[in-house]
Amino acid sequence: MTAADQRSGQPPTPAPLPTGRGIELVLLAFATVIVTGALVLVEANQEQELTRALLFVGLAYLALFTGAHFAVRKFAPYADPLILPCVALLNGLGLVMIHRLDLAEADRAALLGQEAPTALLSRQVAWTAIGLALFVAVLWIVRDHRTIARYAYTAGFAGIVLLALPGLLPSSISEVNGAKLWIRVGPVGIQPGEFAKILLIVFFAAFLVQKRDLFTTAGRRFLGMELPRARDLAPLLVAWGLSVGVLVLERDLGTSLLFFGIVLVLLYGATERVSWMVIGLTFFMVGCLIAYQLFSHVRVRVQVWLDPFADFDGTGYQIGQALFGLGTGGVGGTGLGAGRPDLVPFAESDFMLSSLGEELGLIGLAAILIVYLVLITRGLRSALAVRDSFGKLLATGLAFTLALQIFIVIGGASKLIPLTGLTLPFLSYGGSSLVANYALVALLLRISNAARAPLPRRPATPLPPIAEAGTELVERPR
Repeated sequence: MTAADQRSGQPPTPAPLPTGRGIELVLLAFATVIVTGALVLVEANQEQELTRALLFVGLAYLALFTGAHFAVRKFAPYADPLILPCVALLNGLGLVMIHRLDLAEADRAALLGQEAPTALLSRQVAWTAIGLALFVAVLWIVRDHRTIARYAYTAGFAGIVLLALPGLLPSSISEVNGAKLWIRVGPVGIQPGEFAKILLIVFFAAFLVQKRDLFTTAGRRFLGMELPRARDLAPLLVAWGLSVGVLVLERDLGTSLLFFGIVLVLLYGATERVSWMVIGLTFFMVGCLIAYQLFSHVRVRVQVWLDPFADFDGTGYQIGQALFGLGTGGVGGTGLGAGRPDLVPFAESDFMLSSLGEELGLIGLAAILIVYLVLITRGLRSALAVRDSFGKLLATGLAFTLALQIFIVIGGASKLIPLTGLTLPFLSYGGSSLVANYALVALLLRISNAARAPLPRRPATPLPPIAEAGTELVERPR
């Protein structure tokens, strides 16, 4: 207690809480060292010399994440110090592997006497810059995450429009590799579904907070569970219908599964009732059976999943080569720049896992999964620590989105589940996914800042002078 506090009768001034920004800066520097070392290994094994790409990527990476750090320091000083370094490390390793695949494609073109294809590395660096610009903008605009709840229904409507729009457009501007997910205007294209998932999470989080009492109303008991009333199933039925609609219009199994899983987890988080999970999984299985019977592309995915080597030179070539790559990597990997991940189609996007697994091995993949695990658990920790219900559900939905997307991608590339076409967050090549995920991380940091920030001090009522103080009767102890 200071002398001023003693004279004024105010409670002692607490010591300032640590913000964690110093820890964040140290971890970002550590991520920079890892990414730079990985780039050196790739160039040493591929080019046998260090090229300008090392300087370009290294300086761009350093500048972008230094700016991101100072933005967090200014706009969210109490945000979790581990989230941004995890994202920076994953994004940097993605840049390294994309550069490695660019070098392999250039070598192949030279052997065939063809013109070298456009390098994807510079594009991914540009998308990273755009994503971090949006990251800073979200931190600057959204000063309090609770204000987003005011626009929940607008966000929900916009999310549905963005989700359905590619399926309603002509295939010439929306279809790529059999799935209608894109809106392409000339050489530029975006996947609106990546942004729709964030908008829909905002809507469902706000809606479930407003209607929480409705969804926790007990219905009939069955097998020890309290089932919800039939009229309360509307949101789950709407989510199920939208998921099937996405599957029909856009022929995209991954987005459909991701969207339905998010809604189901938010329902469980809002009500803590196992019956919602049971009913949701039942709807999911029914939807899978209907999709398998009605849609040929779903049947092809399932058949390739069951036996990719039945048609290895056709539909099973991609997953077959990915499995060979993972097997070649083994425990320790072939080393960065010393494998052949370029033999897998779409190795830089859908099958980034097999590319990393071949050159980093099981040990490297385990380390990457641990970084993902830290990122997700810190997001869920923010959900537990924040004081308002909307923030809890919003952070839960955002963190679980990353977790479910990682499971879907890794499960598809390792033949645990059928292939879906999603990409690994921050690692895989792709502009829409990267930019949208940076907006997602900015919202997580905003919520964690609210959770960790000290509560505002209430002004203490000054004590009146003794001459004006009221008389109090105090009983003498016996």
